[in-house]
Amino acid sequence: MDAAPFRFGQYPPPDRVLLHLSDTHLLAGGALHGPGIDTEEHLAVTLRLIERMRPRPDALVITGDLTDLGEPDAYRRLRQLVEPVAEALDAPVIWVAGNHDERPAMRHHLLGETPTDAPIDGVWDLRGLRVIGIDTTVPGWHHGDLDDAQLTWLSEVLAEPAPLGTILAMHHPPIPSPLPLFDILELRDQSRLARVLAGTDVRAILAGHLHYSTSATFAGIPVSVASSTCYGMNLGLPALEVNGFDAGQSFHVVRVYPTTITHDVVPVVDAPTGDYFSPEWAERMSRLSPEERLEVFSRKRR
Repeated sequence: MDAAPFRFGQYPPPDRVLLHLSDTHLLAGGALHGPGIDTEEHLAVTLRLIERMRPRPDALVITGDLTDLGEPDAYRRLRQLVEPVAEALDAPVIWVAGNHDERPAMRHHLLGETPTDAPIDGVWDLRGLRVIGIDTTVPGWHHGDLDDAQLTWLSEVLAEPAPLGTILAMHHPPIPSPLPLFDILELRDQSRLARVLAGTDVRAILAGHLHYSTSATFAGIPVSVASSTCYGMNLGLPALEVNGFDAGQSFHVVRVYPTTITHDVVPVVDAPTGDYFSPEWAERMSRLSPEERLEVFSRKRR
């Protein structure tokens, strides 16, 4: 049974559902990353989880560092893994470039376009919800930036509001990080972006880059950073000891409601769960009145 017909508390089902992945870091030939991290297998587990999800998502948004070295074969392997799942879901993939990506190779081997060094920016209309993907990468460097032409383009796109508002997807999050020397990795001149976003219909910013899940606000707009499907960061350690480790991988389910947007963290782990809640349980509950469900489910056990 699909959960979509059910009303959860005071809220109806969301208007749109996005899956927000980040930092897949695939390598040519399926090579392992660093100290033996199987980035391709972690992505495969992620996609198996996504295939089972209900309701179906309206789009997959992947916010950069799609490959680790920008290798043509890594982009081809990424495409071969993700596109069949997206097609089965009937959901577009919104690819966003990250600092580990190479624009010409990404354009040619992932997007099927002419290879150029131009920023990879785009707009998607998801039945009234507008998603803008903007390329914050600086070729040859790890920090992020947006040039004058990109900011002008973004301002022109945002001049006309979308029916369900806009979500901005980018790689470098415009928020602080507790990690040392992050200034060499962060988005530069953030005040210029803030001026462009002021007074627009942008309801949320999706980003990656950090390899840990976090949230903040930027120019009054909620920012949600998805952890990596590749490897995570343990921020429980002293700042100078934080390094990548083969744990903490996750992605986000973004649910867009008329009055709010939620960002739910889904761990990338294929493990058994309890069996109290099930389609059969939901079917039984659906035959009860709200008062009867409250009596059955809310009474404290003694």
